[in-house]
Amino acid sequence: MKFVQPLAAFFLTATLSFTSANAQQQVIGAPPESSNMKLVGINDLQARSAYQPTIHNQGDRWIAYIGHHGGSDEIPAPVNPMTGKTEPNGTSIVDVTDPTRPKYLRHIPGQEGKYEAGGAQMVRVCDGTALPKGDKNAVYMLRTFGGEAHEIWNVADPINPVLITRIAGLKDTHKNWWECDTGIAFLISGAPDWRTRRMTQVYDLSDPAHPVKIRDFGLPGQEPGATGTVPTEAHGTISAGPQGNRVYFGYGTNKGGFMQIIDREKLINGPKEPTPDNLRYPEISRMALSAFNGAHTTFPMLQMPIAEFAKDKDGKNRDIVMIVDEAILNECAEPRQMVWFADVTVENRPMVISSYTVPEASGSFCERGGRFGAHSSNENMAPIYYKKMAFISFFNAGVRALDIRDPYHPKEVGYFIPSITAATDKRCVTVEGKERCRVAIQTNNLETDERGYIYAVDRANTGLHILELTGAAREAAGLK
Repeated sequence: MKFVQPLAAFFLTATLSFTSANAQQQVIGAPPESSNMKLVGINDLQARSAYQPTIHNQGDRWIAYIGHHGGSDEIPAPVNPMTGKTEPNGTSIVDVTDPTRPKYLRHIPGQEGKYEAGGAQMVRVCDGTALPKGDKNAVYMLRTFGGEAHEIWNVADPINPVLITRIAGLKDTHKNWWECDTGIAFLISGAPDWRTRRMTQVYDLSDPAHPVKIRDFGLPGQEPGATGTVPTEAHGTISAGPQGNRVYFGYGTNKGGFMQIIDREKLINGPKEPTPDNLRYPEISRMALSAFNGAHTTFPMLQMPIAEFAKDKDGKNRDIVMIVDEAILNECAEPRQMVWFADVTVENRPMVISSYTVPEASGSFCERGGRFGAHSSNENMAPIYYKKMAFISFFNAGVRALDIRDPYHPKEVGYFIPSITAATDKRCVTVEGKERCRVAIQTNNLETDERGYIYAVDRANTGLHILELTGAAREAAGLK
């Protein structure tokens, strides 16, 4: 693990004017707030609102692929300083081999449109050597294209990406999952004939140049031709792969949500016509959350050894799913969105065993502006952190590091709240008929890499923050 210059010196460097190759940020206002986490590097991401970062090891390089929301009312299409032209927000490609000096390589424009109606929010990456039928010389990037398509690009040369495939004709694409070892992809989509904004399309992308659709999947009542109340929409899914034979779905985002456990083999190979019976067939169970909460991320941690249960005859290891809600309203104008830990060892009787939230009073977060509450967790299952540490994005409360070795008693061991910059966008609410706006950090999504770095991106145009653990958090993760 690399260590960098003291923060004071780093921020002095950060005030330098940016170049198109390696944009830095000018920090304004208060310094970052942190405990047991340290800022390693930053990049402004061309001041584009960011959603999902995915970090991929390509040969001797580490490349960050970052999905973006559409533009804002004020700036619908920011200028790309590398080309001098305005471009709809899309996908940023950043070389993070040296995390202290992230280098912006390329921006791939997304769909025209503002906020979630444009951009290219989601991104996953698989090597051609891993995919069963992939080009062994290729590196494939799967991304959404606004709300209308999923795309696959060859990014073996990340400076010169090449479009390979487009799965089009959709209406609201969003968060997805791609199994690199099998090629099976679970694509959150809005199929035109379905009754819900978002359901799931299962594809075989083992040969990215020739996608094969396996089936459409959703909840009974969402399918074409159904009547009555439409069940809540899907938001995201994570697969345990063929060995785990489970897929964990999250529904509802911030209200009336639930986690659904699906038999992967039955989902892929079972009857595919979207009848109510066929949609129920692969379901093992579902766990309803409060009407106050939903499920943005459903992260499985199977066969976790629980130290407290080590001497028990049964149940020494437990299957745990971490469920993260999404806050969507500014200045606490909704119930608190949190993190929940569910024991799913007895799959047909899942139960919540613990929860976590940032104490609002610890930073007067409801008054800071923007969203306060959980949004998402890291999804990398590399051994360096898996089943030991989890990282949660908490909007204006930044990144939170949790010791989850005892998921019955998760413990915050570190945090990092970035400083706002000149690019940080305002967030507004209406108070007594008048608009009130505040500028606040909105840490949106994050990810980790196998080296132990944490990558957080900001919804309010503040860019990419690369972090590492220090002190007690580093010890909890077992890092030297």
